[in-house]
Amino acid sequence: MSTRIAFLKGHGTENDFVIVPDPENVIDLPASAVAVLCDRRAGIGGDGLLHVVRSAKHPEAQHMAAEAEWFMDYRNGDGSIAEMCGNGVRVFARYLQHAGHVTEGDLAVATRGGVKTVHLAKDGDVTVGMGKARLPEGDVQVSVGERSWPARNVNMGNPHAVAFVEDLAHAGTLYDAPPFSPASAYPDGVNVEFVVDRGPRHVALRVHERGSGETRSCGTGACAVAVATARRDGVDPAETGTPATYTVDVPGGTLVITERPDGEIEMTGPAVIVAEGEIDREWLESAGR
Repeated sequence: MSTRIAFLKGHGTENDFVIVPDPENVIDLPASAVAVLCDRRAGIGGDGLLHVVRSAKHPEAQHMAAEAEWFMDYRNGDGSIAEMCGNGVRVFARYLQHAGHVTEGDLAVATRGGVKTVHLAKDGDVTVGMGKARLPEGDVQVSVGERSWPARNVNMGNPHAVAFVEDLAHAGTLYDAPPFSPASAYPDGVNVEFVVDRGPRHVALRVHERGSGETRSCGTGACAVAVATARRDGVDPAETGTPATYTVDVPGGTLVITERPDGEIEMTGPAVIVAEGEIDREWLESAGR
């Protein structure tokens, strides 16, 4: 077995990831090792890790192998497993193109949140079919310090609480997860988005991502925000029969989110591979203990 493990680094609107290609699923990546790799001082640094595996070789994705050759085994920065990462899917697709596995055009990517359709455009942007949003019933509230706000519960394959605020600074440092209630709304934790208006169908957000802290961007969060904002604005494409498009500014750039009348949501934005190298296997094994 080689003593070196290949890795790459990429980002989508500055939501950054360590990428570990492992088509045959032979690299052991326990949570402790992932956390070390994502550590910005002791490791490579990233908001999360993209483990690139052929669907047929991963027990959680074998049932999707007929639809999607590749599985995005996504991990949060603390090593925990997440269902989906919208920016991660764009970067994952860009890696597959970079490695020569796919070319411009359409492809399918398996995730724990299901199979996602992806389009690699000639202009460099990547569009991801994010599926449909679910809007669970019930009141939710999030807090930062002495302030609290009602939040919209939106599920994009992972849970989100979307709160509209007067100033993004009211979100505080977002080092720690903002408290929410009731606890039963999110038994496994939640991604919390704080949102302000920028103009007609144009908003900006800051986000605390479950397991990662504040990040420069969150793809599923941007989709959740677009849906929550549309409903706040009285817009439901299923009723109007017309797609609704929102521009969502994140600290790391801009994403364009479109909800179609059939409920399907598309997210478009950039994805960049910035570096590649090798990790010493012995270092990783010892650091992850």
